[in-house]
Amino acid sequence: MSTSLHGLRIAVTGASGFCGAVVANAAAAAGATVVCLGRRPGPIGEHRYWDATRTPPDLTGTDLVLHLAAAVGDPPPGRAAEEAFHAVNVDGTARLIEAAGTRTLIWVSSASVYASPTTPEPIREEHPLGGMTAYGRTKAAGERLAAAAGAVILRPRAVYGPGDPHLLPRLRRAVRGGRVLLPGPDIPLSLTAVENLADACLAARNWTPGAYNVADPPVYRRDEIVSAACGVPVQHLPITLARAAARTSATIARLTRRAPTLSWYALEQLTNPVVLDTSRAAAQGWTPTRTFHDFLDSPGADRP
Repeated sequence: MSTSLHGLRIAVTGASGFCGAVVANAAAAAGATVVCLGRRPGPIGEHRYWDATRTPPDLTGTDLVLHLAAAVGDPPPGRAAEEAFHAVNVDGTARLIEAAGTRTLIWVSSASVYASPTTPEPIREEHPLGGMTAYGRTKAAGERLAAAAGAVILRPRAVYGPGDPHLLPRLRRAVRGGRVLLPGPDIPLSLTAVENLADACLAARNWTPGAYNVADPPVYRRDEIVSAACGVPVQHLPITLARAAARTSATIARLTRRAPTLSWYALEQLTNPVVLDTSRAAAQGWTPTRTFHDFLDSPGADRP
């Protein structure tokens, strides 16, 4: 990355998280003075405590805001989860926008805001918003506030990288008897290296306000990626059997108030061919360079 940020004071929300920490480090490496906002300190720079569910953040003395703080995950269904996610992803966004004022705001969203695709064509930013879970729905609602405030909105899909606490651990938990059981058939999909997301975050300060898909250059094949990540072959399950398992898992989750072992969201992610069209970001001069195979070959991959 050749972006120079010397002289800028950049606020990074959610800097203690997986994506936020990478972005904060990248901003500092590019010469920026970094202010990390969140309940826990970030990996570098000044820490200012911020609970997104309670108060506006203190952005005093900052020039640019990179907003990565979010309630994330695949929670059990129900009103409690919806309200908890809304408090951070919607109400927290409103508080951030109030504090940001006229500062440039880069709001990191997710491809989870999109409604399920009905055609095999790559998804463009005009695709209808929906969201299958509390996460997707509240990120979409937060996006609407950010768009109205003139923010640049980034929509990555399935972010991975060194220290990833979500994608790879979830895939590796699906290994059974020396293979990974996946609802078939194989599908194409987009993934986003955390380094590519960080590059987009730092470059986007010069982009026209609006929404941008952010993903790796290649379109991947699900089975190839999962097999490489887990070190075992993939075996296909009938989708009808997987749907029955998801219904059972959802019932157990409602009774126990725990995250489902196999959720409808996870099933949708594994069976829908979600490929992002990134031409809008490319037109702004953004060129992603990292791929999943680069990651697997890196020391931080924890390759099986």
